[in-house]
Formats: sequence, C-alpha cells, structure tokens
Amino acid sequence: MFKKQRHVFVYNKTKETFLAFRVEVCDSVWGRLRGLLGKRSLKPDSGVWIVPANAIHTVGMLFSFDLVLIDKNFKVVGLRELVRPFRITLPERGAESVLELPAHSIFRSRTQIGDQLQIDRYEARKPSKFGNQQRPADQQGPQAGTGFDPRGPFDPRGPIIPLPPQSSKVALPRSSYADTKAK
Repeated sequence: MFKKQRHVFVYNKTKETFLAFRVEVCDSVWGRLRGLLGKRSLKPDSGVWIVPANAIHTVGMLFSFDLVLIDKNFKVVGLRELVRPFRITLPERGAESVLELPAHSIFRSRTQIGDQLQIDRYEARKPSKFGNQQRPADQQGPQAGTGFDPRGPFDPRGPIIPLPPQSSKVALPRSSYADTKAK
C-alpha cells in the first residue's frame, strides 16, 4: 500500500537553471489526492510532481506556492505564481502533469511558457576505485625525512604543488583623479 518515495530533479534546459533538486513524484491515486496536504511549507529546493494532472485545488493548504503545468514532452504550457490556499485552478489545455514548487521558484528560475524542462531521477554513482581504499599502516601520515607525500597519486584532490612567493609590492595604475589632486 505504501511505496517508497521517489524523487527527481527539475532542470529548465531553455534558461539553463534548476527549478528544484528534490521533487517528490506523486503518481498514485493516494499520492495525487494528498499532494501538499498536511505540509506547513515547502523546503527551498523541493516540490511535488503530480502525474497525471492538468489542474489542482488548494483546499486545506496552509501556504502559497508556484505551479508549473507541463505537457507530455516536458514543455511548459502554463504558469501560476503564488497560488493561495483555498483556490481551485482551471484546467490547462495540453497539460499532462503539474509541478508544485516553493513560492518565487518561477521568478528565480526565469521560467516562461514554452520552456523545455528536463525531469530526471537521481542516479547513484559508483564509488571510485581508489577513493575508498585504506593505505597500509606504515604509510599513514608523513614520514620524517623520507619525503613521503600523504596524498598519493590517486588522491582526488591531486598532487601538492608548491606556489612561488608573490611580491608584496604591486604596481597599481594611477588614476587621472590622483594626477589632478597632485597638481
């Protein structure tokens, strides 16, 4: 009956901005019915993706939020900013799903009707081959007088490279204002 929550991120390809990083997918009957009910607010980079839907209600909501209506190809077909509690939105023609995002998300991401969105799930990355290996006990820490570098050749931060000392005297260009004051 209760499935594990799934999350996706939403990226605006047209404007090259993120709308949200952790959007909960609500594609079951219970999930679509619940939506944001019972929540007091949305975290700044979170949201809810209701699939399928072309309109929503905010009866019982406690806060305002932004609404992005998208078609089956993830193109924005409708926008509603600062949807207030106890409202019912009209169905949007061509909309297949709805993104409920924190207030001002549309403004911050500069999203407009016609923008192409990318909605994708997170994929776990495999750990690097050398990143999680422990060094032998005799190689822990710098060895006095041996020149041992504790950051080995496979350290993700790279080798230690000494920088040459910089001169404390830096020649700055003179401004014309300083020239007029000197006269």
